[in-house]
Amino acid sequence: MEELEAGVRLPTPKGVALAIMEVCRREDATIAEIAKLVMTDPALSARLLQLANSAAHSRRPVASVPDAVMRLGLSTARMLAMGFSLVDQYPSGPCQGFDYPGFWSHSLLMAVACQQLGGLTRDGSPDELFACGLLARIGCLALATVYPIEYAGLLAQQEGTSLLERERERLHVDHNELTAVILADCGIPLSLAEPACHHEAPGISGFSEGSRPYELAHLFYHAKCLADLGLTPEKERYSKIPELMLLGGKIGLDVDTLGTLVDEIFLRWRGWGELLKVPTHTLPSFAKLALAPAPKSDGEDTLSGLRILLVEDDATSRITMEAILARLLGYPVHSAANGQEALAMALEVMPQIVVTDWLMPVMDGIGFCRALRATDWGQSMYVIMLTSMDEENAIIEAFEAGVDDYVTKPVNIPALRARMRAALRYVKLLGAWERDRAQLKQFAAELAISNRKLEHAALTDLLTGLPNRRAGLHALSQEWSGANRSGQPLSAVMIDVDHFKSINDNYGHAIGDVILKEAAKAIQNMARKDDSVCRLGGEEFLIVCHNTDLKSAYNMAERLRKKVGSTNIRVGDADIRITVSIGVACKEFGMVDAETMVNAADRALYEAKHEGRNRTCLVRHGRVICPHEKFLTEYLP
Repeated sequence: MEELEAGVRLPTPKGVALAIMEVCRREDATIAEIAKLVMTDPALSARLLQLANSAAHSRRPVASVPDAVMRLGLSTARMLAMGFSLVDQYPSGPCQGFDYPGFWSHSLLMAVACQQLGGLTRDGSPDELFACGLLARIGCLALATVYPIEYAGLLAQQEGTSLLERERERLHVDHNELTAVILADCGIPLSLAEPACHHEAPGISGFSEGSRPYELAHLFYHAKCLADLGLTPEKERYSKIPELMLLGGKIGLDVDTLGTLVDEIFLRWRGWGELLKVPTHTLPSFAKLALAPAPKSDGEDTLSGLRILLVEDDATSRITMEAILARLLGYPVHSAANGQEALAMALEVMPQIVVTDWLMPVMDGIGFCRALRATDWGQSMYVIMLTSMDEENAIIEAFEAGVDDYVTKPVNIPALRARMRAALRYVKLLGAWERDRAQLKQFAAELAISNRKLEHAALTDLLTGLPNRRAGLHALSQEWSGANRSGQPLSAVMIDVDHFKSINDNYGHAIGDVILKEAAKAIQNMARKDDSVCRLGGEEFLIVCHNTDLKSAYNMAERLRKKVGSTNIRVGDADIRITVSIGVACKEFGMVDAETMVNAADRALYEAKHEGRNRTCLVRHGRVICPHEKFLTEYLP
């Protein structure tokens, strides 16, 4: 460091620039002396005239070098002479890894940005800021000059620690420290040199917030971000846009005004590049860069229909943050000016992600979040709070109100990007969960249908379509229990197709199946709406007659028997007639369960078949009877 401070090997202007610096060290130096020296260098003369007549000056144009020096001032003229001289002296150099043209291109763009921003913010003289911007990274050139081999190795190391850390570790000095030495040696005021040396990280400069050095450091940082945008490869430019938008918002520029400023800076950069023989290039308009959606990486999932709601009361900040959020995620953003307006908009657009400011009129962010969480539709929204209040109690209050995450002001773009990515992961997981839940509901519904089908199949006779034995006995059990509770009568009717074995033997089982189907159809048609009909098995059927006494059941059985006996069943070319035998029983005192009643009906059926078939018998008071007309009149009134 001692060798460097001695200035032996540091980049030093030569010729006219050196003479100007020497003259300016005298307290009695005059504008005429400086102008005389400048005029001996046509290139320097043209450059100073160019700057003196730039848009930063609203007065009449100047045509002479003395007038240009007078307008710029001795200090500025000295800084510019040094800067322009170094540009001419170092178009290339000994350090193989150092991009000399790229360095000067970046420095020149930073200089133009400093000039334009200075004219806008009035934080300093635009001409002085131009010179400081041009020399703000001169320490990098110095290290490349003094340590060409070592510095090439540092530049080649892309991963791990930052360049500043690698410089301090290997060379025991970093480029910002060296810049401060060179600027001081050149006589640049400390009020400009110190902020310029913090252009990479103004937040850790130690300057008091709101002070002139603080504002200048952030101006240099803003200019550095603009220069980074200009020198960044096309595919990576999108990543620089949000930071610039945010910085523009901090100085009161909306996206359109910022775009106009940036476009003007790039235009002037190209003009200065032609004058200084420094490479530049044409960039798309800032509006085009800002509005273009952020590219998605090959492995990045996309979300169709993502909706984002921004709540911010300050109009400039709202427009800027809206553009930043759209840029970060590549999705459109809806915006509202306060919590009350945001509630109505949230109900309308149903956003998945909400970014809200804390302090707002009408309804603040906390009130808005509480109101949102009080609704069913607001429960699943991911809420990020923007706040300058980082006290523990304030953060606790925010989380208790329903906030999911927060970002402190002034907003840090990497932090905001990380928070938004976390929000996206939540939205994706919620979407996946909703899809899984919908699938489960669908599976459950399909399973329920399948179960119902299986249950129906398990309780249905496949041949006749009637309930099978299991279903019939279940219905009988339920009817028995109901009759016990209500005291209403209950009857069972057993039916058997006569001579069914001979039908199978004579016509075959296929014809037998047809006969059973027709018999089942006739039984189903003759049964009442409240009766339960089933096929017990083979050629046997059961009818459970709800709220039916013995006489009514017997009469229904007789109608059924006669109906079946009078029906011709057409099978091929043959007409087949069948008959049925029927047994009837009624729930009587002393019967312990439904099975007892069915057994009684079965005994009556056996008796009907024994008596010659094609008849109906019944059980009354435990006795099987094959009735006749007189019996029905006397014993079944």
